[in-house]
Amino acid sequence: MPPSRRRFLRLAAAVAAPPLLSRLAWAETFPSRPVRITVGFAAGGPNDILARLIGQWCSERLGQPFVIENRPGAGSNIATDAVVRAPPDGYALLLVGSPNAINATLYRKLEFNFLRDIAPVAGLSRGALVMVIHPSVPANTIAEFIAYAKANPGKLSYGSGGVGGITHIAAELFKLEAGGLDIQHVPYRGVAPAITDLLGGQVQVVFVNLAPSIGYINSGKLRALGITTAARSEALPNLPAIGEFVPGYEASSVFGIGAPKGTPVEIIDRLNMEINAALADSGFKAHLASLDAAGLGGSPADFGKLMASETEKWAKVISLAKIKQE
Repeated sequence: MPPSRRRFLRLAAAVAAPPLLSRLAWAETFPSRPVRITVGFAAGGPNDILARLIGQWCSERLGQPFVIENRPGAGSNIATDAVVRAPPDGYALLLVGSPNAINATLYRKLEFNFLRDIAPVAGLSRGALVMVIHPSVPANTIAEFIAYAKANPGKLSYGSGGVGGITHIAAELFKLEAGGLDIQHVPYRGVAPAITDLLGGQVQVVFVNLAPSIGYINSGKLRALGITTAARSEALPNLPAIGEFVPGYEASSVFGIGAPKGTPVEIIDRLNMEINAALADSGFKAHLASLDAAGLGGSPADFGKLMASETEKWAKVISLAKIKQE
């Protein structure tokens, strides 16, 4: 090789090396200041609790505070928009959830594209809903409920925590996959008032998280017919999965961590490693179990594929059920 060519290659290598070394050094020293995890819902709910759990774990492991910032509104769109606009340096993270997958279709004029503008970091958990009915409904199984609903079109109603939420979309998916059931939707401002009216018989069905309903199930005030995840719940092992009666049915609350597009892959990989370490820890698993959730884990690409799949799935339901944000 001519001397001039060798000198050119050495010079090119010297010019190229500093940015790479700089990024690696940056990742090795990350975090050097507090990290913010933005949550699109109010403090005290399951989203907030999960964010605080993983934030505490990362704080203890990485030596810097992971601060939770609650920015509720527009079904988590306000929080997502704030993180999309944040510097892609690893210090602004988003608690990603099923609402992000749903909102991509539900809201027509978002100023961001979730799948494009939020980089997946890691999946955190998958939580089940349970289908509960008022005892006045003459059904003890999913099959009996479907038969009764078909024999009484328009006479049943189901409550939800609001238009476009997982408790709404999961019920619409059930209606579609059970053969197009005619059950009326009654949206509430949260799941709690929906359960109150279910207890009073004003609505006959609610798809709800296990935690706020299991006491009523165990006391006999409500009747559980099925769990929405593909696998049965450890909390109610004798309760069948709805998919055992309605092949292919599955609905769950998915959570994970995301970051602004362009966040260095070295930082994403480091955060992913810590989150997977948390999900392998027995104490952390116990915390998730107390929230009726199971750990996800995996690579950033795994979580990205899951969110893309969820977005596509709920887009079809929103379209077929003609759901519009009010």
